[in-house]
Amino acid sequence: MTDPGTGDEPARERILAASEELFAEHGFDATPTSRIAERAGVPKGLVHYYFRRKADLLEALVERLPADVVRCSDVIVVDDLPASLERLVTTLDRSLDASYVLSHLLWREADTHPAVRDALNRRFDELVAAVQEVIRTATGYGDSERVRGAARLLAAAIGHRHATARHTPDAPSDRMDAELAVVVAALGA
Repeated sequence: MTDPGTGDEPARERILAASEELFAEHGFDATPTSRIAERAGVPKGLVHYYFRRKADLLEALVERLPADVVRCSDVIVVDDLPASLERLVTTLDRSLDASYVLSHLLWREADTHPAVRDALNRRFDELVAAVQEVIRTATGYGDSERVRGAARLLAAAIGHRHATARHTPDAPSDRMDAELAVVVAALGA
């Protein structure tokens, strides 16, 4: 189908971009589809052509989050857990910075939209698995409860940082040095 919208970007992408901006500015419930259409430069009916329900827009925005959490082989420094974890956080920062507004928006809407909550939970599980792999590979530790617990704690800290902490004026500028030190000390590495 030929894109009936104007401009170089396809109408569906303009609608998603407008939705992301407006949901971030005003919230999902306070943003009418007419405003999305206006911002995207398309007729309101085209919004409903691509997204039958307004909630379908949120589900489509979830898909815009970066697909790969991290390739562990890119961050692991064998026998050096602190360096490996620091490289992991740096790589995640670069990846997740591309979705700065989107990640904040989706976390805010997760309480009222089960599809968003489920997608964010899947992404958290992927992050836990990546942290576990980095810990196991960098240290040679097996798959113990201690490693799983450390991975869940660090993944929660990373998730919090990317979802909310970076959006505050007094957000810490470090690379989670204190949190990484606690994890490393707890694992005895």
